[in-house]
Amino acid sequence: MPRRQGSILDNLIEAPWWASVVLAVGLCVLLKFLVPLFASSDANFALKGIIQAAPQVAWLSFILLLVTPLAAYRQWRERRLLDKQEDLATIRALTWRRFETLVAEVYRRQGYEVFRPSGNGPDGGVDLVLKKDGNTILVQCKQWRAWKVGVNVVRELYGVMTARRAQGAILVTSGIFTHDARTFAAGKPLDLVEGAQLAELIRSVQSAPAPPHRSAELPQAQAPEPATAPAAPSTASVKATPKKVCPKCGAEMVLRTAQRGQSAGQQFWGCSRFPACRATEPVIVMGDVVA
Repeated sequence: MPRRQGSILDNLIEAPWWASVVLAVGLCVLLKFLVPLFASSDANFALKGIIQAAPQVAWLSFILLLVTPLAAYRQWRERRLLDKQEDLATIRALTWRRFETLVAEVYRRQGYEVFRPSGNGPDGGVDLVLKKDGNTILVQCKQWRAWKVGVNVVRELYGVMTARRAQGAILVTSGIFTHDARTFAAGKPLDLVEGAQLAELIRSVQSAPAPPHRSAELPQAQAPEPATAPAAPSTASVKATPKKVCPKCGAEMVLRTAQRGQSAGQQFWGCSRFPACRATEPVIVMGDVVA
């Protein structure tokens, strides 16, 4: 849908908190010291008046500092929103706006500069624009709790990516994608992130992962202690998923499931910084122990 044209105040609140400080100081220096340098006897009366008044009103620039605490609060709120997510259920309970904010914070913690499209024209379904290392990646968020995201949505995002000459696009949903959607994305610079993958990605960037959400269906009463302690399970029946480090960039590797291709349904290790780093490693199976 078309986005509302953001005001300077809106843009400063969306920007890092220090942006309003830099702008206030820069504007003050401009009015106080640089504008008077353009004073000339040849200037007309109106221009002379502006030049003479500039040093006196320079202090008004610091009104912009009032935006600083608002921007700082916004950043704190977005960090808290991510860190308190417990599982896919809490993610699906978010409103579409907070879901978009959550996704923005995820990629911000991966080192991307995150921008929100603004303007009166159509945004082509793009909710976020990521920039890093000279690359531009378009992100579309679908807060769909029960429906599958079909191929038409993926096809439209690919068309927008091509038109804008972006290096890639990411479609994030709290639900799942249809088989046709995955098939269309195969071999293209499109990353389809389903709900379970998003929850995994959030855990990989959380400052302090929230405790698992306790289902209301679990019985509240404690089961009685057994008379004798049960035997420890055999190590051959335990599936271990040790923490792995990406051999390419050093970030943490996370366990993923292939969504398409000949390996669809099989698990593999992928870098948590994807798509910035596309390093992968196979899951080595030895007996019943997954290493």
